[in-house]
Amino acid sequence: MEVKNKIILALDVPTTRKAIEIMDNLSDNLNTVKIGYPLVLAEGLESVTRIKEEYGCRVICDFKVADIPATNEKIADATFKAGADALIVHGFVGEDSAASCLETATKHAGEIFLLTEMSHPGAAQFLQPVSMDIARMGVKMGIHNYVGPSTRLDRLKKIRNIIGEDSFLISPGVGVQGGDPQDTLEFANAIIVGRSIYLANDPVNALNSIIDSIEL
Repeated sequence: MEVKNKIILALDVPTTRKAIEIMDNLSDNLNTVKIGYPLVLAEGLESVTRIKEEYGCRVICDFKVADIPATNEKIADATFKAGADALIVHGFVGEDSAASCLETATKHAGEIFLLTEMSHPGAAQFLQPVSMDIARMGVKMGIHNYVGPSTRLDRLKKIRNIIGEDSFLISPGVGVQGGDPQDTLEFANAIIVGRSIYLANDPVNALNSIIDSIEL
């Protein structure tokens, strides 16, 4: 996956209208967005379809899918039918559940990102002790794409070492949560940034500042 400027915009906004307003200003410098529950629960999967059609960008749906295989298959099928290019999937529910998403993605010529560890403090309580096992499981399954935290660079480095240099690793937590763009990109292929951009007084300037910091 080629991510322009190595930045994935998290469109965690409450309306499609707001998402379009943001994208109208930023789409020249972005080709990949992440859409999660805040927008889809408010506006439906049509929001994914519209963003995809309006801007021709890649859409990663961040649904952190974590259910039994049969339910995961239904979630993945609906997501890809709406136009998503990729789906973020939890690994802690086990190989069979992750495999159902991977198989469904393949049918739609889509991809999955296996979530190894989240970026918030609470991830240390239950996810952190098994995150490396999740990464190893993904490698065993032949999964190419992964998610790891920019807020714990030591952990991100370990995840990279497990999945190898040929895998594609994206990292949330840059900006408001404290992750640094340049430091994160030592291990990740792209960073996920949301609030630091769309809540800024000048989102265009905020995005350009991050791009400049990466290029320095």
